[in-house]
Amino acid sequence: MSLFAWFELIASGLIAGAIYALVALGLNLQYGLMRILNIAHGEFLMLGAYLAWAAQSTLGWSPLAMMPLCFAALMALGVVVHRLCFGRLAATSPSLDVFEARGLMVSFGLMFLVQNFASWTWGGELRGYDFMTAPVALGGAQFAGNKLLVAGLALVASAILIVVLRLTMLGKAVRALMQSPVGAQLVGIDTRTLHPLMFGIGLGLSGLAGCLLSMAYTISPAMGEPYTVTALIVITLGGFGSMAGALAGGLLLGVVEAIGMHFTSPSLKELLSYAVFIGVLLWRPNGLFAR
Repeated sequence: MSLFAWFELIASGLIAGAIYALVALGLNLQYGLMRILNIAHGEFLMLGAYLAWAAQSTLGWSPLAMMPLCFAALMALGVVVHRLCFGRLAATSPSLDVFEARGLMVSFGLMFLVQNFASWTWGGELRGYDFMTAPVALGGAQFAGNKLLVAGLALVASAILIVVLRLTMLGKAVRALMQSPVGAQLVGIDTRTLHPLMFGIGLGLSGLAGCLLSMAYTISPAMGEPYTVTALIVITLGGFGSMAGALAGGLLLGVVEAIGMHFTSPSLKELLSYAVFIGVLLWRPNGLFAR
């Protein structure tokens, strides 16, 4: 196998991995901060994809213009969902373990609710639109322009989130809550404001990822569930609560899938992902990049 072929293979994996990372960052933010394992995360990604598709197909709006709108719309929805569901659970659960179990059940209900709402509203058939489909030469290889754009924008959004969490007072408050919820509250961090805000940002990132995916792939009401599973694998690779680990884990998983499918079969993609997932859980249960 030539060096050029390796470059093309790894680049393809990084393109897919950039989206994996963005989806995982939103889910990791919710679980690392609030212990909410939101199984419905991918369904909100699907809503973001349908918002972008509807705006493009009915109003002629560019999906690039829809990116901040999808983020804002899903963020606002996330704040409402947290206040109506998870905030109430947190107030009535006697312990963190009970809250996690109840939150998992509620998120399962949300998954089916959102998925069936999308099927009822838009139907079950595949949807899509053409956007920057012309091939682009990169290092002698040909890639679809929309996929390169999607990967680049996903990496930029991921980097912005990580920088905000590392360098701003808001980020310091979030990291303090992740390390010691009781200690953070003792020094005056307002969890009643921060929790719904961060849950909303997590869903906003999911909506942004859905908008990006609509630029390059067909969409359907069932598209979200595989991305939720992939996000769980990614945050297991990177370490629960580690944002930089989620970014590295997403890119790594994309490359592993690309190389594995090349030497085996594309139909074994899920098998490869789950093999990596189980291996990391057995070998490094805290994640490959956890400190």
